[in-house]
Amino acid sequence: MPTQTAVVTVAGTTVLEEKKESWVPMITIALTQVLMSFNVASLPVALGGMVKSFNVPPTTIATGIVMYSLSVAAFVMLGAKLNQRFGSLLVFRIAVLVFGAAQVLMTFSPNASAMITAQAVSGLAGAAIVPALVALIAENYRGNQQATALGALGSARAGAGVTAFLVGGMLGTYIGWRPVFGILIVLAAVILLLSFRLKADRGRPEVNIDMVGVILAAAAIVLITFGFNNLNRWGLGPVRPAAPFDLFGLSPAPVMIVLGIVIGQAFVVWTRRRSEAGKTPLLALQVVTSSSERAAVVAMFAVVALEAMLNFTVPLYIQIVQGRTPLSTAIAMLPFNLSVFFSAMLIVRFYATLTPRQIGRYGFIVTTVALLWLAFVVRNNWSEIPVLIGLVVFGIGQGALVTLVFNVLVSASPKELANDVGSLRGTTNNLANAVGTAVAGALLVSLLAGSVMRNVSETPVLTPELQAQVNLDNINFVSNDRLRSALEATSASPEQVAAALQVNEDARLRALKMGLLIMAMISILAIFPASRLPSYLPGELPVEPPLKAIPGPSEAKA
Repeated sequence: MPTQTAVVTVAGTTVLEEKKESWVPMITIALTQVLMSFNVASLPVALGGMVKSFNVPPTTIATGIVMYSLSVAAFVMLGAKLNQRFGSLLVFRIAVLVFGAAQVLMTFSPNASAMITAQAVSGLAGAAIVPALVALIAENYRGNQQATALGALGSARAGAGVTAFLVGGMLGTYIGWRPVFGILIVLAAVILLLSFRLKADRGRPEVNIDMVGVILAAAAIVLITFGFNNLNRWGLGPVRPAAPFDLFGLSPAPVMIVLGIVIGQAFVVWTRRRSEAGKTPLLALQVVTSSSERAAVVAMFAVVALEAMLNFTVPLYIQIVQGRTPLSTAIAMLPFNLSVFFSAMLIVRFYATLTPRQIGRYGFIVTTVALLWLAFVVRNNWSEIPVLIGLVVFGIGQGALVTLVFNVLVSASPKELANDVGSLRGTTNNLANAVGTAVAGALLVSLLAGSVMRNVSETPVLTPELQAQVNLDNINFVSNDRLRSALEATSASPEQVAAALQVNEDARLRALKMGLLIMAMISILAIFPASRLPSYLPGELPVEPPLKAIPGPSEAKA
């Protein structure tokens, strides 16, 4: 049903006044965001259970998180064009069905490979869902309702995190990690039923899909993500034995990152030329024409990457280092997730008094202060009050920033480019999530390895003979219980076992503190792009010429 309007005459000028639309469609849209976000947020909570079920290191489970985000980021632009060509509602329903099927595989995964495959398929479905959500909001709501709906979308994402940590923590502790994902099968079915309350949009058969652009975008994102994900295993400089090949003794990981960036630049050049030729590009570059829009993309990448790093670091520390339950992880992360949820909802109220630039600067200052505070106060007991305060403060800044930068992108583009804005958001969010998780894993393990080697060399009781019996070439995060079991299989004396456990504890805590400090540095750097966000209030929005519509094939140059 089209949006109803009322005609009002003010000072001789006719104004169209929009009437309020029902919020029922938004419930379906929000639940779909919950579906995707719950899946991703549940993976860190299930970390300990999956490590035991599949008998793999934590970094392998992190690969599942990376594969989901990689699939979305690599193909979300293709998903946006499928939405435009066939209609967002039709593509949305098919993608939700595929997502539900992937969760069936996830729930009954017999090994880590099946789990990673399930996450990859979920990511492919998510690549079509992400732009569809933005397009459906644009189709169903206008003006202030649209801004509120966008805030609700961010809140749904944060709320899914809260729910995932609580439900996942309880089920993971008392039943197991598999029922956590079984819930998503039911949720997908509910969303399919509710989707019949959404407005049906018509597809545009004239929209052509740029397959060269698809290949360039996917190749760039895959190379960058795999490069970052394998920095620790393959090496940052000289190649390590785990690498599949080497380039004259150099690790392929940094080479893949650089090559991915180069291909990404080639994608931009190709897209610009295709637009100039009057053909439909994979991504309408109009959504990042201004410096403020580009700043919003950079700021979005930074804040999502920081969130991903923290979401990987905390469960790793609590479940693997401290050997505690998933429920303990949920309780420890609850203040953070709740603060993200409420700040994502409430920040919209400040849009009338604070400019996006002010909110962006203040937001990154808040996250920087929180990370510095956490690095200072964190001890071996994560549930201490000072640590919880740090998590709450970080969550306030993170929730405000994610909603802000998304709203900047949507409000700056016409409705016709909603799918492109959605695909840009999906690419940025999921690439940042994949890179953030991969960097956190590589960074913490590298810091741990350096700290362990230094502490071992400074502990005379850990003799070279004992070190030879312990594999120090493959250091990873392990609990004291697992380390004690491994040392009992050697010739280590009780004194040496106690010394090794102390080295492990000290090295893990030092790695965590240094990791938080590095995250704080990233947050400080993000203040600079935030300073290029728009500096006007909604009522002061400058009048600019409308963006040119993308010409269809019939209008293309000969």
